[in-house]
Amino acid sequence: MSYRGLLKEHSSVLNAALHALDWAGIILAAWAAHRLYLGSWVLPDSYSIVVGVVVLLVALIFPRFDLYQAWRGASLFDEVRAVTLAWALVLFMLFAFAFTTKMGIQFSRGWIGVWSLLGWGALVSGRVFLRVALRWLRSHGFNQRRIVIVGGEGLGEELVRRLLASPWIGLQVAGFFNADPATAHAKPGVPILGGLADVAGYVAEERIDQVWIALPLKEEDKVESLLHELRHSVVDIRFIPDIFGFRLLNHSVAEVAGFPVMNLSATPMVGVNRVVKALEDRLLALLILLLISPLMLLIALGVKLTSPGPVLFKQKRLGWDGQPFKVYKFRSMVVHREEGGLLTQASMGDVRVTPFGAFLRRTSLDELPQFFNVLRGTMSIVGPRPHAIEHNEQYKELVDDYMRRHKVKPGITGWAQINGWRGETDTLEKMRKRVEYDLYYIENWSLWFDLRIILLTVFKGFVNKNAY
Repeated sequence: MSYRGLLKEHSSVLNAALHALDWAGIILAAWAAHRLYLGSWVLPDSYSIVVGVVVLLVALIFPRFDLYQAWRGASLFDEVRAVTLAWALVLFMLFAFAFTTKMGIQFSRGWIGVWSLLGWGALVSGRVFLRVALRWLRSHGFNQRRIVIVGGEGLGEELVRRLLASPWIGLQVAGFFNADPATAHAKPGVPILGGLADVAGYVAEERIDQVWIALPLKEEDKVESLLHELRHSVVDIRFIPDIFGFRLLNHSVAEVAGFPVMNLSATPMVGVNRVVKALEDRLLALLILLLISPLMLLIALGVKLTSPGPVLFKQKRLGWDGQPFKVYKFRSMVVHREEGGLLTQASMGDVRVTPFGAFLRRTSLDELPQFFNVLRGTMSIVGPRPHAIEHNEQYKELVDDYMRRHKVKPGITGWAQINGWRGETDTLEKMRKRVEYDLYYIENWSLWFDLRIILLTVFKGFVNKNAY
């Protein structure tokens, strides 16, 4: 079909159209909000200036969230999440400016509120419409890319399987070239086209848009040879290194000083994510402390009256990037000192735990002072639980990837805790499971994941059979 490459050849036009779609949606939402709330389609000049400022902010901020990159293959949820965060940042900047200049009193708060909701709806609806339209076009033969995959029986086959299961991406697998033709066997829906020596000839004769090379890192000589064979071709070439044998954490590809750099283990708390996390922690911690301050006073009085010693227990632990900090808790044990630098975890029936302290530990109320840690910036509300330095020294040699827990700030609650992996770790398997859940949290962090964990903590995270 002669029109198959139409959209591919005009991707810059589509990019510009998406910009225009966002701007038009925001302007239309402003008019609609004015009509719904104030009864007129005509925006006063001052309102029009605000709309223009917001459109300008969108033009500056949205590209920072990669909202105009190719989202082919990415989930709609990921795109909506990015749109939501970008729109929230635009509104935050607008409100901050209005507050500092005291210009907000000139505008209807109701109009701004309705516009904020309608604007978000317009931005999301525009992208949903574009996805539906592109999917329809791809299903009818437009905007398709024909690719061949060069690989072995591992990653290469996995690529074939995933691409065949995702036809809406618009990538047609024309065939598979096996690095070792002797071990090749038929793949569902994809023919075996030969070995490495056959790639260049096939690409020269057939209409192929991309060659995907999925070979292990150790076979760089084969990759180099293949690139040499394809030197006269104008086909796009992609290299998918077989790195999935490693334990990856927020892996990504970046460019530093002109060199491609592959991150195998990195913190998700960079750029906008770091700002979002900091705002989430500070605002929620301040709100929670205001609400629970009477309860904390009662607990402090109870600790003081039931056993001699300080109200708060302070202990040095490791935080973000392995930096030490002091964690605060309500004291739940009698004052004691262990010999020889040992640190014994609390266990069931531990004689060191006071009766009132046992109640605090069962209900997790002893953890409440850690909201002050959150305000100070040494902890987050959600994150891997901080362990004593002595326990870090013990387990980092026993559990692979243990220290990767410190790629984010430690938390008051976490994914491991609401899934039951809290309290005493009297076996190595328990610690391995806790680390497994902690790394899953770091790999999959999002604001929505944090809010989900907080909500689950309210319902099932405070009282636990392992808390003693």
